[in-house]
Amino acid sequence: MSVVKTRDQRRGRMSRTDRAQARAGYGFLLPFLVVFTLVMLAPVVYSIVLSLFQNRLIGGLVFVGFDNYVEALTDPQFLGGLGRVVLFLVIQVPIMLGLALFAALAIDSARLHGTSFFRLAIFLPYAVPGVVAVLMWGFIYGERFGLVGNLNELIGMKLFTPLNADWILLSIGNIVTWQFIGYNMLIFYAALKAIPHDLYEAAEIDGAGQLRIVASIKIPSIRGAVVIASIFSIIGSFQLFNEPNILKTIVPNIIPTYFTPNMYAYNLAFLGQQPNYSATIAIIMGVVTAVIAYIVQLRGSRKDV
Repeated sequence: MSVVKTRDQRRGRMSRTDRAQARAGYGFLLPFLVVFTLVMLAPVVYSIVLSLFQNRLIGGLVFVGFDNYVEALTDPQFLGGLGRVVLFLVIQVPIMLGLALFAALAIDSARLHGTSFFRLAIFLPYAVPGVVAVLMWGFIYGERFGLVGNLNELIGMKLFTPLNADWILLSIGNIVTWQFIGYNMLIFYAALKAIPHDLYEAAEIDGAGQLRIVASIKIPSIRGAVVIASIFSIIGSFQLFNEPNILKTIVPNIIPTYFTPNMYAYNLAFLGQQPNYSATIAIIMGVVTAVIAYIVQLRGSRKDV
């Protein structure tokens, strides 16, 4: 009996210890949970609640269920903006990631002289504030006062007009690529540095050339980094706002207030006094972004890719 009692007491002491440790753990976790709830969960829940109401001239704030979502999914301005960012994503993201990967492979190859200089030079645009970068490129694009205008004047014809309706999306893509190619290059370069050099030595012994090493060792080994960079770029594409919104001050007739979904939601909330419909646009874009990012992550994590 004394042995059994001792074991029960021991179990009791262990359970009390576990409970004390659990309380201490929750105590350390509580500040994060509070901040996460107030900063992340509460705004999302509030936006969802807002999207279920409409502020009408007669009747005031009225619960309308999913009417705002039905209206948004048939809104030509929202759908047009969504189509533009999807086109932007399909064209700009592969080009940017391809150039970043090429730069990372070139610097990692140890065949490029002055690698520190090139690494810093490629990364430097990312350190430029976004507003400054857009304004700088906006003045470069200017037909009357910028570099493009001077070149067209020198040639005697309008060879290239980046600030017109046909080229504006491409011009924005050039700005974003210039800004973020260095950031993605560092992600790829860090992943390349983590590859064991034994793999390179074994491949060279087997007679593999540099292209073979890149195709069979380097690129497959950094697939996780490519997936991460792709997800970040997809999220950034759907959040496109700063570049077109700043360029709008230079060419207001070319870029409308609904050029991208984020611009549309912003202008609806602060200029159109329609916070409920703006919240609906934001929720839809959040769901679309999350779904596409999850599909990319799921596809990138498959073993047979």
